[in-house]
Amino acid sequence: QVQMVESGGGLVQAGGSLRLSCTASGFSDDGFDFDDYTMAWFRQAPGKEHEGVSCISWSGGHIAYGDSVKGRFTISRDNAKKMLYLQMDNLKPEDTAMYYCAALEAFDNCLESSEDVVYWGQGAQVTVSS
Repeated sequence: QVQMVESGGGLVQAGGSLRLSCTASGFSDDGFDFDDYTMAWFRQAPGKEHEGVSCISWSGGHIAYGDSVKGRFTISRDNAKKMLYLQMDNLKPEDTAMYYCAALEAFDNCLESSEDVVYWGQGAQVTVSS
C-alpha cells in the first residue's frame, strides 16, 4: 500500500523559509517504484481548489513551477531514499495552504489538474503571517 507522509510545515513570518519533505513507501506493491513516477507538490487554501505548485520528472531532468512560486520555491527528489522536497523561500501570506505531495504517471501537464494524481500524501499545513 502506497503511503506518502509530508513533514516540515508550520507557521512562519512573511519573508521566511520552510522546507517540506515527503517520505514515500509501498510503491513497489503496485508493480512500479518511486522513480517510475513524476512527483509534484499541490496546495489547497480554504475554499479554493487544488493548485499545482511544482513537479519533477522521474529523473529530475524536467521541472516545472507554478507562476506564483517561480524564483522562490525549489523542488528536488532523492530516488534512493524515496524522498521529495520543496524548499520554500521568501514566503508570502498568500502561500498559506495545505501542501500535498503527489505522484503522477506523466510529467506533461503535471501542474494543470489534480485529477491526474495517482497517489496523494496526507498534507502539511503551511501558514505565513504578515
